[in-house]
Amino acid sequence: MTNDIQVRLAQRQDADILAKANMAMAWETERRRLDPDTISQGVRAVFDDAQRGFYVVAMKDEQIAGSLMVTFEWSDWRSGLIWWIQSVYVQPPFRRHGVFRSLYQFVEASAAQRSDVCGLRLYVEQSNHIARQVYADAGMQETSYRIYERMLC
Repeated sequence: MTNDIQVRLAQRQDADILAKANMAMAWETERRRLDPDTISQGVRAVFDDAQRGFYVVAMKDEQIAGSLMVTFEWSDWRSGLIWWIQSVYVQPPFRRHGVFRSLYQFVEASAAQRSDVCGLRLYVEQSNHIARQVYADAGMQETSYRIYERMLC
């Protein structure tokens, strides 16, 4: 990890900053406005139930420079958990300073210490070429899968 970036598990007192980061990410990537009350409730729900996932934050200059969330998917093919990296956001002043790389290395090292985690995945907007390159530079590989969804809310 970059020396001046410290990475840690997020704490409940980080919830407001994480919610704002999620709203900023949704706007920047999809031009989607999220309801502040809903996103705040959603972030806090992760802290209320560890089975939903966990957040990781990168600190630089004593402030949260970036964050991400990890959620879990059971793979019966591998008999292990796949950790999904979601809600990735790096604050604009800290971009191109190794913040995502530090976050990713923390998650990767944490996963490697557990015998029940078999892989890491994330999804990215196809048009987000900068993020796609960042993920490739971190050692992730694009797959042949496409994601389909039907949202119910």
